[in-house]
Amino acid sequence: MQESITTPAKKSLKNIVILISGRGSNMEVFLEAATSGALAGNIVSVISNRPDAQGIITARNRGIATTVIDHQQFATREAFDAALADEVAAHNPDVVVLAGFMRILTPVFINRFLGKLVNIHPSLLPKYAGLHTHQRAIDAGDKEAGATVHYVTNELDGGPAILQARVNIANTDDAQTLACKVLEVEHLIFPEAVNWHLQGRVVHANQGAQLDGELLPPTGAQWKHPRGE
Repeated sequence: MQESITTPAKKSLKNIVILISGRGSNMEVFLEAATSGALAGNIVSVISNRPDAQGIITARNRGIATTVIDHQQFATREAFDAALADEVAAHNPDVVVLAGFMRILTPVFINRFLGKLVNIHPSLLPKYAGLHTHQRAIDAGDKEAGATVHYVTNELDGGPAILQARVNIANTDDAQTLACKVLEVEHLIFPEAVNWHLQGRVVHANQGAQLDGELLPPTGAQWKHPRGE
């Protein structure tokens, strides 16, 4: 089942489509950046696979075009991904942002947007792909955790890293407190990395991600807080 609400898109040279599954805290950061003029593009659509996603209501209230494609209405993962890809393609995206989209995408979707598909993962990739990243970092005795913005490929959390931010793990941290620390830096680096893509500064090349023509290391560029924190 598809449910769509469409509003006229603002004029922009670059089109951003955002995919969500829940409340969309990272999506809200993009909405704020767009409102303030800090985003190098226009959010033309927010799409969710869940009809009850709070983020859809938030986007609608901000005048953003929204679509719900309920994955439970499809017989296979590939059938859902094909329908999702058609909806995304209709908006002619320059970048597709996975902002808390809680589905593992198949090649049916990924291959149509390879090089335009960007995600953020709550670990210092290539460490701790997959789930439970904060507890795994604590259990390993790591002194740092963080988040990594990366291009999406058919390897789970294995696409080229673009930008990474680090936070200290305190002796008193548990998975919940560490998650809060990491979420704060997620909100800072995600729009920054997407801006690099929209500006043409970062691209997904054969060897990995390139920033300003230089191949990035497996951990991506390292983010520095503008206030030196």
